[in-house]
Amino acid sequence: MNHTNTEDGAQKKAKPVAPKVKELIANTKSVILATVDAEGNPNSSYAPFVQVENTFYILVSFMAKHTKNLADERKVSMMFIEDESTTKQIYARERLTIEATPSQIERDSETWNNVVAGLKETHGKVVDVISKMKDFILIALHPTKGSYVNGFGSAYFVDENLEILEHRNDMNHQSK
Repeated sequence: MNHTNTEDGAQKKAKPVAPKVKELIANTKSVILATVDAEGNPNSSYAPFVQVENTFYILVSFMAKHTKNLADERKVSMMFIEDESTTKQIYARERLTIEATPSQIERDSETWNNVVAGLKETHGKVVDVISKMKDFILIALHPTKGSYVNGFGSAYFVDENLEILEHRNDMNHQSK
């Protein structure tokens, strides 16, 4: 259990730190991707992203293993995580993990053009170059559910809108 000591030495349960899901995403330029292939073999990768409302967009090469996995298996786990160099406690890095469903965006559609412009604004002129390469495709990642952790005893379930559903209980954090 998560406890703190009071001045008289008694223990009381510590309150979880208020969630900052949107701030974590805003301070992150790339997302870690976990995918699996048709045989169930895992693959981890990353991609720069842009968020439009509650959808995340990545511009990736179809030659990359994770892109094939996204197309074939139609599921992904995404992780946004606090930078190691700024964390106060390496075992309790702030992180958001989201399960999502991918879909490909048609090249030169209105969504393609708007999102590619957003990627360029966020990540620079390199987006002009790679968005013109025929092997790069735009994928939308639609969240379904997830979890947010911002310290010991401070873990939450999140919904598809990245809103906090409830605080996760700490029954598995017992000391021996």
